[in-house]
Amino acid sequence: MAYLRSSALGALVARSVLGWVRRDPQARELERTNFRGRTVTLAGGPALAVGATVGAASGAATGRLGAAAVVAGAVSGAVGFYDDVAGNRPEQKSAKGFAGHLGALREGFVTSGLVKIVGVGAAGLAASALIGSSRTSRFGRGADLLLGAGVIAGTANLINLLDLRPGRALKAGAILGAPLAVGRNASMTAGTLGAGAALLPDDLGEDIMLGDAGANALGALLGVAFVARSGTAGRAAALAGLAALTAASEKVSFTKVIKDTPWLRALDDLGRRPPHA
Repeated sequence: MAYLRSSALGALVARSVLGWVRRDPQARELERTNFRGRTVTLAGGPALAVGATVGAASGAATGRLGAAAVVAGAVSGAVGFYDDVAGNRPEQKSAKGFAGHLGALREGFVTSGLVKIVGVGAAGLAASALIGSSRTSRFGRGADLLLGAGVIAGTANLINLLDLRPGRALKAGAILGAPLAVGRNASMTAGTLGAGAALLPDDLGEDIMLGDAGANALGALLGVAFVARSGTAGRAAALAGLAALTAASEKVSFTKVIKDTPWLRALDDLGRRPPHA
Protein backbone atom coordinates (compact mmCIF):
# COMPACT_ATOMS: atom_id res chain seq x y z
CA MET A 1 0.00 0.00 0.00
CA ALA A 2 2.80 2.46 0.88
CA TYR A 3 4.48 1.65 -2.44
CA LEU A 4 1.38 2.57 -4.45
CA ARG A 5 0.65 5.61 -2.29
CA SER A 6 4.08 7.18 -2.76
CA SER A 7 4.05 6.43 -6.49
CA ALA A 8 0.60 7.97 -6.94
CA LEU A 9 1.53 10.99 -4.84
CA GLY A 10 4.68 11.61 -6.85
CA ALA A 11 2.71 11.42 -10.09
CA LEU A 12 -0.09 13.68 -8.82
CA VAL A 13 2.27 16.36 -7.54
CA ALA A 14 4.34 16.31 -10.74
CA ARG A 15 1.28 16.78 -12.95
CA SER A 16 -0.09 19.50 -10.66
CA VAL A 17 3.17 21.47 -10.60
CA LEU A 18 3.53 21.14 -14.38
CA GLY A 19 0.09 22.66 -14.91
CA TRP A 20 0.73 25.41 -12.38
CA VAL A 21 4.08 26.42 -13.93
CA ARG A 22 2.69 26.39 -17.46
CA ARG A 23 -0.16 28.70 -16.42
CA ASP A 24 2.18 31.21 -14.82
CA PRO A 25 2.32 34.60 -16.62
CA GLN A 26 6.10 34.28 -16.91
CA ALA A 27 5.95 30.79 -18.43
CA ARG A 28 7.16 32.00 -21.84
CA GLU A 29 10.57 32.69 -20.31
CA LEU A 30 10.96 28.92 -19.88
CA GLU A 31 10.56 28.18 -23.57
CA ARG A 32 13.57 26.71 -25.34
CA THR A 33 14.32 25.21 -28.75
CA ASN A 34 15.16 21.51 -28.70
CA PHE A 35 17.52 19.52 -30.93
CA ARG A 36 14.91 19.38 -33.73
CA GLY A 37 14.00 23.03 -33.60
CA ARG A 38 10.72 22.53 -31.75
CA THR A 39 9.69 24.92 -29.02
CA VAL A 40 9.43 23.14 -25.67
CA THR A 41 9.13 24.32 -22.08
CA LEU A 42 11.45 23.80 -19.15
CA ALA A 43 8.38 23.49 -16.92
CA GLY A 44 9.03 19.75 -16.80
CA GLY A 45 12.10 20.38 -14.64
CA PRO A 46 10.47 21.89 -11.56
CA ALA A 47 7.50 19.56 -11.99
CA LEU A 48 9.73 16.49 -11.81
CA ALA A 49 11.90 17.91 -9.03
CA VAL A 50 8.95 18.69 -6.78
CA GLY A 51 6.92 15.59 -7.63
CA ALA A 52 9.82 13.17 -7.26
CA THR A 53 10.97 14.80 -4.01
CA VAL A 54 7.50 14.71 -2.44
CA GLY A 55 6.92 11.15 -3.64
CA ALA A 56 10.29 9.95 -2.35
CA ALA A 57 9.94 11.67 1.03
CA SER A 58 6.44 10.25 1.52
CA GLY A 59 7.76 6.73 0.95
CA ALA A 60 10.81 7.05 3.23
CA ALA A 61 10.97 4.56 6.07
CA THR A 62 12.39 7.03 8.61
CA GLY A 63 12.37 10.76 9.24
CA ARG A 64 16.09 11.07 8.55
CA LEU A 65 15.76 9.26 5.24
CA GLY A 66 12.83 11.47 4.30
CA ALA A 67 14.90 14.54 5.17
CA ALA A 68 17.75 13.21 3.02
CA ALA A 69 15.36 12.89 0.07
CA VAL A 70 14.05 16.43 0.58
CA VAL A 71 17.54 17.94 0.81
CA ALA A 72 18.89 16.07 -2.22
CA GLY A 73 15.85 16.51 -4.43
CA ALA A 74 14.93 20.08 -3.52
CA VAL A 75 18.44 21.56 -3.53
CA SER A 76 19.56 19.74 -6.69
CA GLY A 77 16.36 20.80 -8.43
CA ALA A 78 16.66 24.40 -7.26
CA VAL A 79 20.27 24.96 -8.32
CA GLY A 80 19.57 23.08 -11.55
CA PHE A 81 16.64 25.39 -12.27
CA TYR A 82 18.81 28.40 -11.55
CA ASP A 83 21.33 27.13 -14.11
CA ASP A 84 18.53 26.45 -16.61
CA VAL A 85 17.37 30.07 -16.39
CA ALA A 86 20.56 32.02 -15.72
CA GLY A 87 22.74 29.79 -17.87
CA ASN A 88 20.81 30.88 -20.96
CA ARG A 89 22.19 34.40 -20.65
CA PRO A 90 24.94 35.34 -23.18
CA GLU A 91 27.61 35.99 -20.55
CA GLN A 92 27.08 32.52 -19.09
CA LYS A 93 27.22 30.47 -22.28
CA SER A 94 30.96 30.74 -22.86
CA ALA A 95 31.87 28.63 -19.80
CA LYS A 96 31.61 24.94 -20.65
CA GLY A 97 32.41 21.98 -18.42
CA PHE A 98 33.99 21.97 -14.99
CA ALA A 99 37.24 23.44 -16.31
CA GLY A 100 35.36 26.30 -17.94
CA HIS A 101 33.53 27.16 -14.74
CA LEU A 102 36.76 27.12 -12.74
CA GLY A 103 38.44 29.29 -15.36
CA ALA A 104 35.64 31.84 -15.07
CA LEU A 105 35.99 31.78 -11.28
CA ARG A 106 39.70 32.56 -11.55
CA GLU A 107 38.71 35.64 -13.52
CA GLY A 108 36.31 36.66 -10.76
CA PHE A 109 33.10 35.51 -12.46
CA VAL A 110 30.83 33.01 -10.71
CA THR A 111 28.88 31.05 -13.33
CA SER A 112 25.46 29.52 -12.82
CA GLY A 113 27.03 26.18 -13.69
CA LEU A 114 29.47 26.49 -10.81
CA VAL A 115 26.60 27.36 -8.46
CA LYS A 116 24.88 24.18 -9.62
CA ILE A 117 27.99 22.02 -9.13
CA VAL A 118 28.59 23.34 -5.62
CA GLY A 119 24.90 23.10 -4.73
CA VAL A 120 24.50 19.51 -5.90
CA GLY A 121 27.71 18.52 -4.10
CA ALA A 122 26.60 20.17 -0.87
CA ALA A 123 23.17 18.53 -1.13
CA GLY A 124 24.82 15.14 -1.64
CA LEU A 125 27.02 15.67 1.40
CA ALA A 126 24.11 16.72 3.62
CA ALA A 127 21.89 13.88 2.41
CA SER A 128 24.65 11.33 2.97
CA ALA A 129 25.15 12.65 6.51
CA LEU A 130 21.43 12.24 7.20
CA ILE A 131 21.48 8.67 5.90
CA GLY A 132 24.44 7.86 8.08
CA SER A 133 26.57 4.75 8.34
CA SER A 134 26.47 1.46 10.22
CA ARG A 135 30.24 1.52 10.79
CA THR A 136 31.45 2.26 14.31
CA SER A 137 34.83 3.90 13.74
CA ARG A 138 35.14 7.59 13.00
CA PHE A 139 37.22 6.85 9.89
CA GLY A 140 34.65 4.34 8.64
CA ARG A 141 31.76 6.74 9.12
CA GLY A 142 33.71 9.50 7.42
CA ALA A 143 34.53 7.27 4.47
CA ASP A 144 30.88 6.24 4.09
CA LEU A 145 29.83 9.90 4.28
CA LEU A 146 32.13 10.91 1.43
CA LEU A 147 31.33 7.86 -0.68
CA GLY A 148 27.60 8.44 -0.24
CA ALA A 149 27.94 12.10 -1.17
CA GLY A 150 29.88 11.14 -4.27
CA VAL A 151 27.24 8.62 -5.34
CA ILE A 152 24.37 11.07 -4.87
CA ALA A 153 26.10 13.92 -6.72
CA GLY A 154 27.52 11.56 -9.34
CA THR A 155 24.14 10.03 -10.14
CA ALA A 156 22.64 13.52 -10.46
CA ASN A 157 25.38 14.40 -12.94
CA LEU A 158 25.01 11.16 -14.91
CA ILE A 159 21.28 11.59 -15.46
CA ASN A 160 21.94 15.17 -16.51
CA LEU A 161 24.54 14.01 -19.04
CA LEU A 162 21.96 11.71 -20.59
CA ASP A 163 19.26 14.37 -20.86
CA LEU A 164 19.99 15.22 -24.49
CA ARG A 165 17.00 13.63 -26.21
CA PRO A 166 13.29 13.39 -25.36
CA GLY A 167 12.57 10.73 -22.75
CA ARG A 168 16.16 9.53 -22.47
CA ALA A 169 16.80 10.72 -18.91
CA LEU A 170 13.49 9.36 -17.63
CA LYS A 171 14.11 5.99 -19.28
CA ALA A 172 17.60 5.84 -17.80
CA GLY A 173 16.16 6.76 -14.42
CA ALA A 174 13.60 3.98 -14.67
CA ILE A 175 16.30 1.44 -15.54
CA LEU A 176 18.55 2.54 -12.69
CA GLY A 177 15.62 2.72 -10.30
CA ALA A 178 14.04 -0.64 -11.13
CA PRO A 179 16.29 -2.68 -8.79
CA LEU A 180 15.80 -0.06 -6.07
CA ALA A 181 12.01 -0.33 -6.37
CA VAL A 182 12.15 -3.82 -4.88
CA GLY A 183 12.92 -4.68 -1.27
CA ARG A 184 14.10 -2.29 1.43
CA ASN A 185 13.07 1.37 0.96
CA ALA A 186 11.28 0.48 -2.26
CA SER A 187 8.46 2.94 -1.54
CA MET A 188 10.86 5.87 -1.70
CA THR A 189 12.05 4.89 -5.16
CA ALA A 190 8.46 4.27 -6.23
CA GLY A 191 7.64 7.90 -5.40
CA THR A 192 10.51 9.11 -7.58
CA LEU A 193 9.64 6.84 -10.50
CA GLY A 194 5.93 7.65 -10.23
CA ALA A 195 6.68 11.32 -10.85
CA GLY A 196 8.86 10.43 -13.83
CA ALA A 197 6.22 8.15 -15.35
CA ALA A 198 3.61 10.91 -15.09
CA LEU A 199 5.79 13.25 -17.18
CA LEU A 200 7.19 10.73 -19.66
CA PRO A 201 4.45 11.16 -22.33
CA ASP A 202 4.99 14.94 -22.40
CA ASP A 203 8.76 14.49 -22.57
CA LEU A 204 8.55 11.95 -25.39
CA GLY A 205 6.04 14.15 -27.20
CA GLU A 206 8.49 17.07 -27.07
CA ASP A 207 6.11 19.30 -25.16
CA ILE A 208 8.45 19.64 -22.17
CA MET A 209 12.09 19.14 -21.31
CA LEU A 210 13.56 18.27 -17.93
CA GLY A 211 16.56 20.55 -18.02
CA ASP A 212 19.08 20.49 -15.20
CA ALA A 213 16.33 20.96 -12.60
CA GLY A 214 14.57 17.71 -13.42
CA ALA A 215 17.57 15.61 -14.38
CA ASN A 216 19.66 16.57 -11.37
CA ALA A 217 16.80 16.03 -8.93
CA LEU A 218 15.94 12.65 -10.45
CA GLY A 219 19.52 11.45 -10.29
CA ALA A 220 20.10 12.77 -6.78
CA LEU A 221 17.00 11.00 -5.44
CA LEU A 222 18.01 7.72 -7.06
CA GLY A 223 21.43 8.19 -5.49
CA VAL A 224 19.82 8.66 -2.07
CA ALA A 225 17.81 5.48 -2.53
CA PHE A 226 20.95 3.53 -3.43
CA VAL A 227 23.07 4.93 -0.59
CA ALA A 228 20.29 4.19 1.92
CA ARG A 229 20.51 0.47 1.18
CA SER A 230 24.21 -0.03 0.53
CA GLY A 231 27.36 -0.33 2.60
CA THR A 232 30.91 0.80 2.02
CA ALA A 233 31.69 -1.68 -0.75
CA GLY A 234 28.50 -0.94 -2.66
CA ARG A 235 29.00 2.80 -2.44
CA ALA A 236 32.63 2.51 -3.52
CA ALA A 237 31.73 0.32 -6.52
CA ALA A 238 28.93 2.66 -7.57
CA LEU A 239 31.14 5.72 -7.27
CA ALA A 240 33.86 4.05 -9.34
CA GLY A 241 31.33 3.27 -12.06
CA LEU A 242 29.93 6.80 -12.02
CA ALA A 243 33.42 8.28 -12.18
CA ALA A 244 34.29 6.07 -15.15
CA LEU A 245 31.14 7.06 -17.03
CA THR A 246 31.69 10.73 -16.30
CA ALA A 247 35.28 10.53 -17.51
CA ALA A 248 34.13 8.68 -20.63
CA SER A 249 31.60 11.42 -21.39
CA GLU A 250 34.50 13.86 -21.81
CA LYS A 251 35.92 11.74 -24.63
CA VAL A 252 32.92 9.95 -26.15
CA SER A 253 29.48 11.18 -27.14
CA PHE A 254 26.81 9.12 -25.37
CA THR A 255 24.38 10.09 -28.14
CA LYS A 256 26.72 8.64 -30.78
CA VAL A 257 27.20 5.42 -28.78
CA ILE A 258 23.44 5.01 -28.48
CA LYS A 259 22.92 5.75 -32.17
CA ASP A 260 25.58 3.20 -33.19
CA THR A 261 24.25 0.42 -30.93
CA PRO A 262 21.04 -1.09 -32.38
CA TRP A 263 19.36 -2.21 -29.14
CA LEU A 264 20.21 1.06 -27.37
CA ARG A 265 18.93 3.05 -30.35
CA ALA A 266 15.67 1.07 -30.35
CA LEU A 267 15.19 1.69 -26.63
CA ASP A 268 16.06 5.35 -27.02
CA ASP A 269 13.54 5.82 -29.86
CA LEU A 270 10.75 3.91 -28.12
CA GLY A 271 7.66 6.07 -27.76
CA ARG A 272 9.31 9.13 -29.25
CA ARG A 273 7.68 11.45 -31.78
CA PRO A 274 8.51 10.43 -35.38
CA PRO A 275 11.35 12.51 -36.90
CA HIS A 276 9.16 14.46 -39.33
CA ALA A 277 6.02 14.76 -37.22
